[in-house]
Amino acid sequence: MPDLNGKRALVTGPTAGLGTSTALELARAGAEVVLVARSKDKLDATIAQFQAELPAAVFRPVIADLADQSSVRRAASEISTFGPIDILINNAGVMALPYSRTVDGFEMQFGTNHLGPFLLTGLLLPQVIASGHGRIVSVGSHAARFARRAPLDDPRTQERRYSKWSSYGESKLANLMFAFELDQRLTHAGLPVTSIAAHPGYTATELMGKTGGLGGRFMHSVSVVLGQKAEFGALPTLMAATAELPGASYIGPDGFGQMAGLPTMVKPRRRFVHDAEARERLWKLSEEATGIKYP
Repeated sequence: MPDLNGKRALVTGPTAGLGTSTALELARAGAEVVLVARSKDKLDATIAQFQAELPAAVFRPVIADLADQSSVRRAASEISTFGPIDILINNAGVMALPYSRTVDGFEMQFGTNHLGPFLLTGLLLPQVIASGHGRIVSVGSHAARFARRAPLDDPRTQERRYSKWSSYGESKLANLMFAFELDQRLTHAGLPVTSIAAHPGYTATELMGKTGGLGGRFMHSVSVVLGQKAEFGALPTLMAATAELPGASYIGPDGFGQMAGLPTMVKPRRRFVHDAEARERLWKLSEEATGIKYP
């Protein structure tokens, strides 16, 4: 990884799994790291862990709940005082939850995994632009293949039978569609920012253990035995954040089925990612749901 001294990175979801490994390695490379998390207690413990290993590193804690748009706006207002952001990594998320709604009335997985990052990125985009060479990374998932359709329904309604895994897949498909559409819009606007997507492959993380149900417990047990460790799962994100890459790249493991291995450029397997009309519909839906307008 390149020397990141003098750079500022922001990572959401840094208190466990991929986010912890990602934030720690960015700090190890010299970056100042803004850590955005929902739980103050967990964030304080994470920073204490980091500083025990890297006592000279600089960490800035920010509390935000991506399922609460007012919380996201408060966090962005606080972050606006920090100065330019060189690397913004949308890593936080929830996985395969029973049906529930966000504070703002949206299906929880779509609201947390897509609308929250969409709003946060839009609010922080001026700071990423101000860096002069910004990078935005959307951490997706191989589970996007679980999506039965593009996530283009009104997220305030529940018009069809709820499947927690299909809904999770749709939220991760939305991450990919957002990353690709964002890069296209940044390019057309002539802005000095690239948008990249990454996925970790099959990685044993705390998130898998919170899915609940017999299927969730089974998948968690399998991931513990067969899944790669979080520090390896974070490698695609780190490559996406720091390597010289063209915009709209997608980074994942190079092993069989992209389940594990070293990071490399891969191709999205869902046609909706390449469907400009579907991406534009998702973008308009997201702007309406969050009230944010990108430059």
